[in-house]
Amino acid sequence: MAYVKWSLDTLEKFCADVFETFGFSDEESRKINDVLLTADLYGIESHGMQRMVRYHKGIEKGQIHLDAKPEVVFETPVSAVVDGHSGMGQLIGIFAMNKAIEKAESAGIGIVSVRNSNHYGIAGYYAQMASKRGLIGLSCTNSEAIMVPTFGREAMIGTNPIAIAAPAEPYPFLFDASTSVVTRGKLEMYNKMGKPLPEGWALDETGAPSTEAPRVLANIVGKKGGGIMPLGGSTEELGSHKGYGNGLIAELFSSILSLGVTSDQCCTFPDKTGICHGFAAINPAAFGDADAIRDHFSEYLRKLRESQKAEGAERIYTHGEKEIFAEADRRENGIPVNDGTMIELKNLCDYLNLEFAAYFPGYELPEDFAGFAGNY
Repeated sequence: MAYVKWSLDTLEKFCADVFETFGFSDEESRKINDVLLTADLYGIESHGMQRMVRYHKGIEKGQIHLDAKPEVVFETPVSAVVDGHSGMGQLIGIFAMNKAIEKAESAGIGIVSVRNSNHYGIAGYYAQMASKRGLIGLSCTNSEAIMVPTFGREAMIGTNPIAIAAPAEPYPFLFDASTSVVTRGKLEMYNKMGKPLPEGWALDETGAPSTEAPRVLANIVGKKGGGIMPLGGSTEELGSHKGYGNGLIAELFSSILSLGVTSDQCCTFPDKTGICHGFAAINPAAFGDADAIRDHFSEYLRKLRESQKAEGAERIYTHGEKEIFAEADRRENGIPVNDGTMIELKNLCDYLNLEFAAYFPGYELPEDFAGFAGNY
């Protein structure tokens, strides 16, 4: 399916009305929108507009509790455990990272572990919250089991991303990656486009490599076995054990420290997902001159970008650069949205009694849209 571009203002208006129709306040909707559309601005399509249908499903099933408020249930000067009471993941994530930042600014470090939340969007958003305050930020989360451990054929770990952000010039550092080869959202995008998965992404129910997105997704939903490979693939020779281990590190800071639900149990309950998160903020001033530390890091990143390039390569990037370039382009030229996602947004408008054409004037749905269910 093709793509169509929309301005940020158009998508912000649409998202705001949808989340307010769901029952969130204006301020809550603004926070959710910011996390969601930051992903699209950065070019992380898997966690942007195309996630709206999944949030709708979570609310409809009663797994996302609209009136829930995050609660601090354990606290020290440098740490806290937050119970999200199954509220909206973005709202819980912002609350928890603000708590970590507050502690880091007063005590030098803040670590917050969260239980009973929901999908919170891109991990990098929360790491950047700290970076924008001059701190080093870390964010990680567990999720529904979708990663198959090395030598296994049963999904036992989530995609469990880890993000780290730090101040630097002229581009702040931002590393944000799943510990599986790809995220579930990438499988959903290939499913929408009707394209085979690249080799080395997924396993079928027997533990054998598969390029069939519908089959792999159906197996995940039906708990029939198989799933996504760890970062590094399915063999130790290519480093599978490293992605597997990093996934467990994300689990440690999210579900283990919070005494929450581990990935193998996430999304198995009728009234919650149980997803857990981990957050940390570190004040560079705890190690000396914060400005000098930032300048030192900036200089090393500059040397990396200017180091010798491979034959045929145009440039070397440091983490976070591509997101900055993508955001600038999309603010000026529009955000591309897949036709499959547009169909889902039309279905969402029909369900909420919102006028699809008023938000997306002139857009014509594909002729075969009636037979496309997308992620509904």
